Amino acid sequence: MINQHYPMVIIWSDKDDCYLVHFPDFPEQKFRTHGDSYEEAAKNGQEILELLLEEDGLPIPEFVATMV
Repeated sequence: MINQHYPMVIIWSDKDDCYLVHFPDFPEQKFRTHGDSYEEAAKNGQEILELLLEEDGLPIPEFVATMV
């Protein structure tokens, strides 16, 4: 299996009072999920990404947490 990586953008929303998750490679919807903490948003984002890849038949990437 080819290992593919997809960017996940997590931003704080004052309006929604939570972290919002966006996947630039899946532009159909601006934000896919959210979380009350950054860690929860990242976990929820990983779950959504796996569902998206299953639907599209793409390989599920290995989750590697990095800090920028």
